[in-house]
Amino acid sequence: MDEAFWSQVDRHLVRYGGTFTPRIIARAAGSYVYDEDGTAILDFTSGQMSAVLGHGHPDIVAAVTGAVTSLDHLFSGMLSRPVVDMATALAGTLPEGLDKVLLLTTGAESNEAAIKMAKLYTGRYEVVSFDRSWHGMTSGAASATYSAGRHGYGPPVPGNLSLPSPDAYRSPFRRADGSYDWQAELEYGFAAIDRQSAGSLAACLVEPILSSGGIIEPPVGYLAALKKHCTERGMLLIVDEAQTGLGRTGAMYAFERDGIVPDLLTLSKTLGAGLPVAAVVTSEQIERRCHELGFLFFTTHVSDPLAAVVASTVLRVIERDDLVARADQLGKTLRERLLELQARHEVIGDVRGRGLMQGIELVKDRATKEPADDLGQQVTAACLRRGLHMNIVQLPGMGGVFRIAPPLTVSDTELESGLSILDAALTETAG
Repeated sequence: MDEAFWSQVDRHLVRYGGTFTPRIIARAAGSYVYDEDGTAILDFTSGQMSAVLGHGHPDIVAAVTGAVTSLDHLFSGMLSRPVVDMATALAGTLPEGLDKVLLLTTGAESNEAAIKMAKLYTGRYEVVSFDRSWHGMTSGAASATYSAGRHGYGPPVPGNLSLPSPDAYRSPFRRADGSYDWQAELEYGFAAIDRQSAGSLAACLVEPILSSGGIIEPPVGYLAALKKHCTERGMLLIVDEAQTGLGRTGAMYAFERDGIVPDLLTLSKTLGAGLPVAAVVTSEQIERRCHELGFLFFTTHVSDPLAAVVASTVLRVIERDDLVARADQLGKTLRERLLELQARHEVIGDVRGRGLMQGIELVKDRATKEPADDLGQQVTAACLRRGLHMNIVQLPGMGGVFRIAPPLTVSDTELESGLSILDAALTETAG
């Protein structure tokens, strides 16, 4: 361990959440990051759940190199061909009704813009989101975030209300046969919203799979029922596909499974494949009305050509290399292997998610579902010693949940290697 390095960390860096991984990372390539000792660490989080093309993808390297040497940043009132080309290409991957694109840089920023558009368009101010949501750390997005970061900062933006997260494993809403009654839970949630509302419901902002909430996947049909509730109340549905968009779940967009079209779609992480790129996509009708009402989101990096070039490259590579189908294929393999692990390790209470975004929840006892709070950290450390980086989500009332989200470019061998390491780590710690 480099004591001087960690001493400088202690002296000069603001700690912004959790603890730092105890390795100094020197470089990254493909599905691996490497520490200063040259140790390869298989990256099962795709960086910050973003690097869908792996690290240092040659097409991204070439695109960035070309952009920074020719046209990278402009006054925000200027436009360039890369921005219009990117917007055209992105709209081409989406259903009719999602045609207008606002190019930004971070996920929180895109959710902030979408919330402002929804409030302006509806003339209302209340925003509904899941009670284990994560939508960003800026004020509007943070006020719609319930999984962490709500204590100690004063009042959130007025008008934020929560729905029960559709957790099939732990929800108390059960039918007579013990199966998850998500319809009753959703009805209950909106009945509570109606009682709390000041009559100014503007939008419902949801992730199609809650990632930081513990890989919570709504059942088939849930998003369609949610959209119906929104329509009945005159609310707009904003779908946050920061982590699920662009093939991650085995479909280009996770909302496609339920056959809906959101009123606003926010993209970030995967759109930049690890670089700061984000977007809001909406309909011509919503964009026109917001413009008429003076919509303002004039930021330093709105419509930056560099971000546009990166996003266009990501879209092109995903289509060219058929990575959506690959994520679907590898996702099926991943699920089979995780279910095999569950059969052999009693501490795995649940396996959930789809495509290359899946999770396992660790428990002390499968019958009682008692959370295994300490075990997750032990497994994480054991994986790292063996050369695998894993991320564990730990929230009150649930066991530690590992998020497994390798790059879409991960090889069959790399996927199997990571799962073998996880198997060994579970055997060591739980055994």
